[in-house]
Amino acid sequence: MKIVMLPIPLLLFFLFFLLSSLFDCLNAQVPIPAKIDGFVYKSTPVWGDSVVVEAFLDPLCPDSRDSWPPLKKALQYYSSRLSLIVHPFPLPYHSNAFLACRSLHIANKLNASSTYPLLEIFFKYQEKYYNAPTYKRTRASVIGDMAKMAVMALGKNSLSAFQSGFNDSQTDFAARISFKYGCSRGVTGTPFFFVNGIPLSDSVSPLDYNKWRSIIDPLVTEKEG
Repeated sequence: MKIVMLPIPLLLFFLFFLLSSLFDCLNAQVPIPAKIDGFVYKSTPVWGDSVVVEAFLDPLCPDSRDSWPPLKKALQYYSSRLSLIVHPFPLPYHSNAFLACRSLHIANKLNASSTYPLLEIFFKYQEKYYNAPTYKRTRASVIGDMAKMAVMALGKNSLSAFQSGFNDSQTDFAARISFKYGCSRGVTGTPFFFVNGIPLSDSVSPLDYNKWRSIIDPLVTEKEG
């Protein structure tokens, strides 16, 4: 094959064009949602006197699943002294993760108190939605199965409303914003934790209850002191 060498001025032009395109992409404004992303645990006050944990979780991630029980135990222990916001963050290599995260947004829109119960249901049955078990299934069949499961959190009369949520552009937008918000915060995997806005060095791995106590105790003591 004959290799054609482009003149240097033309090469410089193409290089400038590519760099300019990349710069424009990097500086594109992420859409700003009407309210900040995330689901507040049990509607506890946030940004007040409590220590705030932000957790980026993928409902279909085994490490996210394993991180939830010790974090929930810490929330119960500290009560109003600790607040939690969960940001759904669908990992791209989990084929059905975006559908699961969108399900959380649909549930939150229909009944905010059902969001965390549905998250726990996803954690319990997440293996059903791994890549291999759903390899030959259609997107519609996976959504139908998720809808039937969501009824466990939303109530038996919610099936039609939940399924309609997948035709709602607002829930699609909200799920996309959740992912983009995580990217804007430098989230690279799940679980990923911030405490009072500072990322934890142990993120992307489950933290046990004692680890949470070692992180939160000094902060609570400092506040009370």
